[in-house]
Amino acid sequence: MTAATSPAAGLLACWRSARPGFLVLSPLCAGLAVTTAWQDGHAPEGHAILLVLLAALLAHAAVNLFNEHHDFVSGLDATTVRTPFSGGSGSLPRHPEAAGVVRRAAFACLAGVVAIGAWFLWRSGPVMLLYGLLGMALVVAYTGWLTRRPWLCLAAPGIGFGTLMVVGANQALTGTFSATALAASLVPTLMVSALLLANQLPDIEPDRQAGRHHLPIVLGPRRAARLVAVLVLGAYAVIPLAWLGGWLPAWALLMWLAAPAALRLAVGLWRLPAELAPGDPSPLLPWLGLNVALLLGSLALLNFGLWLAA
Repeated sequence: MTAATSPAAGLLACWRSARPGFLVLSPLCAGLAVTTAWQDGHAPEGHAILLVLLAALLAHAAVNLFNEHHDFVSGLDATTVRTPFSGGSGSLPRHPEAAGVVRRAAFACLAGVVAIGAWFLWRSGPVMLLYGLLGMALVVAYTGWLTRRPWLCLAAPGIGFGTLMVVGANQALTGTFSATALAASLVPTLMVSALLLANQLPDIEPDRQAGRHHLPIVLGPRRAARLVAVLVLGAYAVIPLAWLGGWLPAWALLMWLAAPAALRLAVGLWRLPAELAPGDPSPLLPWLGLNVALLLGSLALLNFGLWLAA
């Protein structure tokens, strides 16, 4: 820590840079690993469940911290118009002396994930190494490398919060692969990728200038917004299809209570103009907010439905 950074200021910068308001997504995704394990007839120990939830939180915080540090040192923060849903926390531009602390906090969170992963590797077998290595690669590579590869940038958040946090954590808890977990994981896989894609829309020009090359830059705002709509509606289509296939219980259809909001979001995104005024994210804000609420509400309803069916 630099001499200009007090411990309290450093901790505050780390807290804000971790974007705590968004970290609720992690336990909702990892929670699906638990509820699908219950659905399959397993009874994971309480300490194992807590470790899975903690690892998910630490991994998510690490991604956010690395992202905040990278965007600050690259100069991207200086050109980004922040919204409640995009553009970062703004913590490091206000407290630049805390940049080193934030970077160390990111590595500390990553170390915590590695320690928990090592315990599950010992407990559940070598297959957990595959999940762990892929997860580590996503955490470290997302901001600096994946954001320059459009389709990988789209897929990475969904794989991290869907495949790894649900299927991987379920296998860590049960020691077996679960088709139930795989089916449930498709919801966060599609919706989290849709969330990150939508949140890139206000930052097209700053990201382009910083050397990023994600799908909103490639497709333009209208087509990217329509892809978000397709992904969200696809997540809702997963539930009845998985139920008909016998992979999810009927109670999973409880998620469809939020279907009217999903339809409203899809229609709103589909009608966005072909071009957005640079530096004016206001036409996007209602849809970005609804997208966040829909994601969290959908996962909560799916978890609740699986819990009721267990």
